[in-house]
Amino acid sequence: MSTLCTAAELADRLLRGEAALFPTDTLPALASRPEHAAQIWEIKQRPQDKPLILMGSSAEELWHWLGEPADPAWQRLAQRHWPGALTLVVPAARERVAPLHPGGQSIGLRVPACGQARELLRLSGPLATTSANRSGEAPCLSAEEAGERFPQVARLGPAPWPEPLGQASTVLRWCASGDWQVLRHGAVLP
Repeated sequence: MSTLCTAAELADRLLRGEAALFPTDTLPALASRPEHAAQIWEIKQRPQDKPLILMGSSAEELWHWLGEPADPAWQRLAQRHWPGALTLVVPAARERVAPLHPGGQSIGLRVPACGQARELLRLSGPLATTSANRSGEAPCLSAEEAGERFPQVARLGPAPWPEPLGQASTVLRWCASGDWQVLRHGAVLP
């Protein structure tokens, strides 16, 4: 089973290039710093054409990471639903998108409504994330299950983790027309 770490210890491991497991409000996450995101596809055995999302501790942190001003419509939706189970897919500069969505022009952003997750994100900075499961398998729902499935990846302690909703986040994509398109129905109904 994987090692349990404090938020500070796990943030340090992430900054040194390791992957990590931590709770969120929806499903446990498998994560790394964006510059080390390639390992996530390998660990998860996930096709590289499936993008990762970027989680941050606050909307401001994610807007800053984009490197350009956030559209007011994005900000309004984020103010209503973050922290929470809503992922916003927005356009971003290719150099920002490439580590998380190779060949793409947009990136998914989310601020989770889990205090443990946000504390880790405050210490580590934004993280490339996906649900903690192997591609095609059911997602893990607990620290123990995640630790057994990925014994080589350190976990955020203490355990047990808060019980997740067990449902993925809702995913909305910003369209050039200025409207949102639902890519995945999930825990939030905006």
